[in-house]
Amino acid sequence: MSRTITPSPQGSPQAVQNGEAVLSHGLKQRHLSMIALGGVIGAGLFVGSGVGIAAAGPAIVLLFAGTGALVMLIMRMLGEMSAARPSTGSFSVHAEEELGSWAGATSGWMYWLMLCAGVAAEATAAGTIMHTWVSFLPAYGWVAIFMVFFCASNLTAVKNFGEFEFWFSAVKVAAIVAFLVLGVLGILGVFGSAPGTSHLTGHGGFFPTGAAGLAAGLLTTISGFAGLETVTIAAAESDDPSRNVARAVRTAVWRIAVFYIGSMAVVVTLVPWNNPKVATDGPYVTVLDRLGIPAAGTIMQIVVLVALLSAMNANIYGSSRMAYSLVHRGQGPRFLAKVTRGVPAAAVLASCVFGFVAVIAGIVWPTTVFAWLLNIAGCSVLVVWSIVGLTQLKMRRRLELEAPELLSVRMWAFPYLTWLALAAILGVFAVMAASADGRQQLAGTAVVAAALAGAGHLKQRRDDRQAALGA
Repeated sequence: MSRTITPSPQGSPQAVQNGEAVLSHGLKQRHLSMIALGGVIGAGLFVGSGVGIAAAGPAIVLLFAGTGALVMLIMRMLGEMSAARPSTGSFSVHAEEELGSWAGATSGWMYWLMLCAGVAAEATAAGTIMHTWVSFLPAYGWVAIFMVFFCASNLTAVKNFGEFEFWFSAVKVAAIVAFLVLGVLGILGVFGSAPGTSHLTGHGGFFPTGAAGLAAGLLTTISGFAGLETVTIAAAESDDPSRNVARAVRTAVWRIAVFYIGSMAVVVTLVPWNNPKVATDGPYVTVLDRLGIPAAGTIMQIVVLVALLSAMNANIYGSSRMAYSLVHRGQGPRFLAKVTRGVPAAAVLASCVFGFVAVIAGIVWPTTVFAWLLNIAGCSVLVVWSIVGLTQLKMRRRLELEAPELLSVRMWAFPYLTWLALAAILGVFAVMAASADGRQQLAGTAVVAAALAGAGHLKQRRDDRQAALGA
């Protein structure tokens, strides 16, 4: 399945994807800039990274560096394709055009599933934090409040999503910058004795848990980066899609290097990796306590709550736009295409309902249904990244032949780094297959991916027959 690539009018993603003209362009450059800047800072960094440190020790810095490098390559590929052909469906649209309906359906619906599962997990965690502060309302009550609030805000106008993400991201960026400044001062001995390299080389050395620890930490670091692709979806509803997505992607490298790798280096330098508080209280709280910062736990709880709410907001937005794009391409129930005041209202409601049902599953069946859903969602991003790489390989060659002027963002060292990224993803799959839990995740994900690919393939065959009859 292939379509001719033609230049689109500046700032008009509707010209790129038929049927998307009804979506509004309420996002401004400042929204996209801050979404891109703060989108890399999630609850996975503030909380989940503690599990990775406990698993891999100081070597977590290398894992984040390696995973960050892979994410940089994926984002560069997405930037190349999205700057050339902005679309609300982003990589799913490109995959369908270049590889076929099976690829568009698989990548799109698996991404939707991942984001909706993320909404459930983040809402549950945010509700738990609020319950510790205001105990008269149960955690699930706070979950309901958050779900209703963000569903309503996403139903009104896309600019509301942009405004919330702008300020959420501002808080997260300020928090991580303050942490890095305090951490560097702590390493220099401003808050007491300088630790030197004692925590990097002591307590079992730089690789204290060996290959098994690295494998466990690898999966944690990958899940921390999931969802960054939303900025390429949001760019299609901005005032200048091609230019905005290009700017966002071009700054991804230093954001990842500073925020993730830098903060992990600060953590493992200042505190022992095997300090039990790193995993239980979180690495950032542990470091701030070590530096003697008053009310460190409360401060970080507030920041984590903001990160969770930010992720909820972004995931509701991203999942609704992906669902909207899929149904407009005949890849889902048509009622989800309903648009109200420039917002895909039906898709927003469907994504929120699925997320809330997943929350209930987490309460009723936490170790079965909910665990299964999270396992598949965690592995889905690898499937999506694989399809992104294959799509970019084909689309880049067509762009060079048909419309080279659209390549305002280019993948580095094409095609070698694209193939390297695909090889790295295969390597991650191999690491997962080496453990019982990993094999279980892979099996569940394979079943879902095969079902989606099969449905997409059947649709493509039906479309081909209809086209042949029409000719």
